[in-house]
Amino acid sequence: MTTAQYTLTVCGLTAIAALALLYTNDDVAKRVSQLLHPQPTIVAAAPVATNAMTVAEAVAEEAADETHPALRNTKQQQWVTDWLSKRYRVASDAANMLVSTAYMTAHEVKLDPLLILAVMAIESGLNPFAESPVGAKGLMQVMAKVHHDKFAEVGGQEAALNPVANIRVGALILKDYVKRTGSVEGGLKTYVGAADLETDSGYGSKVLAEYRRLKQVARGQKVPTFTPREPAAPIMVSKPAEPVVKPEAAPAEAPAPAAEVIAGL
Repeated sequence: MTTAQYTLTVCGLTAIAALALLYTNDDVAKRVSQLLHPQPTIVAAAPVATNAMTVAEAVAEEAADETHPALRNTKQQQWVTDWLSKRYRVASDAANMLVSTAYMTAHEVKLDPLLILAVMAIESGLNPFAESPVGAKGLMQVMAKVHHDKFAEVGGQEAALNPVANIRVGALILKDYVKRTGSVEGGLKTYVGAADLETDSGYGSKVLAEYRRLKQVARGQKVPTFTPREPAAPIMVSKPAEPVVKPEAAPAEAPAPAAEVIAGL
């Protein structure tokens, strides 16, 4: 016991002396710190000529990567996530989840992810718990009762408020309508429930305007997160298939060109 006490006393005194030396001698403290926590060697990168060139190269690299959807377009997804988060005041983590799900779903159903995100933005403002007066639910405002067959594959009608299930079903419906009508405009008109009406009250123009903005964001361009809104238009009450979206749900822009191309269609 006596030997153990002496040993502990010596160790304690040694530790105190070492701490005192570290506090009083900066050189020794730095050497000990480097030994305990070695720092990696930093190699200076060559300066880039212009920011625009960096963005263009990044987009080209991401577009060329065809390995796995989760590994593709990571920079584009981050740009889109940041922009949507600020525009619709959604938490960054939530926006990242929605964007990632949209990209994964788009890869599976062969649809442009930016078009899916544009529909989500106009339909619900990226609110996964949104519900319209006629019963359309979720991010893409899908009528679960009308499309119960598609929901059967993802957990039934109760999954309408599940973001992953809602995005998938909405994307499948949109793709089906685009193929059926032969155009993006026609598909959007059917999606909003205005297939048999003369006009969709500007719904298609809003979606395509947001779609064009998202394409600019995905290329690394600076796009304002705020745009003026147009006066509200009357809500359509006739609904053959899909719910009617209120015009004030998203900012307005000039009508889109007649020919819009969706990847994979």
